[in-house]
Amino acid sequence: MKEGSFSILIHRKALFTFMILFLLTACVIVLSAGIGERFIFPDAVVKTFLGIGDPGDELIITSFRMPRILIALFAGICLAAAGSILQGLIRNPLASPEIIGVTGGASVTVVLFLMLFSNQNNALTVSINWLPVAAFIGAGFAGILVYLLSYQKGASTFRLVLIGIGFSMLAQSLTTVLMIKGPIYRMSQANVWITGSVYGSNWRDVLILIPVTLVLLLICAGVSRNVNILTLGEELATGAGSHVEKHRFWLLLLSTAFAGVAVAFSGTIGFVGLMAPHIARRLVGSSFGALLPIASLIGGLLVLIADLIGRTLFSPVEVPAGVFTAAIGAPYFIYLLIKSRN
Repeated sequence: MKEGSFSILIHRKALFTFMILFLLTACVIVLSAGIGERFIFPDAVVKTFLGIGDPGDELIITSFRMPRILIALFAGICLAAAGSILQGLIRNPLASPEIIGVTGGASVTVVLFLMLFSNQNNALTVSINWLPVAAFIGAGFAGILVYLLSYQKGASTFRLVLIGIGFSMLAQSLTTVLMIKGPIYRMSQANVWITGSVYGSNWRDVLILIPVTLVLLLICAGVSRNVNILTLGEELATGAGSHVEKHRFWLLLLSTAFAGVAVAFSGTIGFVGLMAPHIARRLVGSSFGALLPIASLIGGLLVLIADLIGRTLFSPVEVPAGVFTAAIGAPYFIYLLIKSRN
């Protein structure tokens, strides 16, 4: 190899799987963009994407349907990436953003935000655009707090899980208390958000979520080697020259950032961070470099399909996407508990 050159190891099976999932995701996007109160045929949707479609179709697709489709896709990608990092970091197949209390922390701050900034007429005294910021702050605070509480001459993965579960239960209790005390109208709005919904998404949210997600994915790809080493266990990782505590902290922070970004724009859509890495691991193995892109696409696909079902199956009533991911994820979680009981 010539001096100054570099090589890239390509996992053929992962590349083939990625291409299949990418095509499947594109098909679901076209289908989702066409289904609604006014059905638009797939060929018309494609023409609209190419800029040669009917102006009426273009208005419906670009103004109303595409923002929520893209938010669903990238929120699922973030949740799956967060779960992939946590399962590699903690070496526990049951690890997910819900387990370590990240989504719980976001829920508390969202409900608190709606409670504190509502007046007697149930009107917000500040812009609703600050709601994602509140959710992200809550998620970040929860992740850092769980790490600090679990730190005792190092933050063991066992303590991270136990304290994360405890914090998650505490956050759930606080959320319930705040919802009882808060204004009824705002608390019903918070309840929809907590269930997990991309309803009301707009292009402003998309233009924030997509760049942040891409930057986080690039960072994640750069630290994939550290995740692979940590999956070997603390002693072997230390023997291989890895700075275990340093890498563990930054990977936990990266996972929290992924989960916080997703929760900020889509609410607490549960079990995606649990299911997507497991499905990806069955398809391409546990090497993080191959696992991350596959799990991310699967996560985006899960939320896309859940949102599509939620807004069409019971039309004109819209059911939050989180209801359907929970309906699939809860039995899957029980299955994993039984399988991993030892």
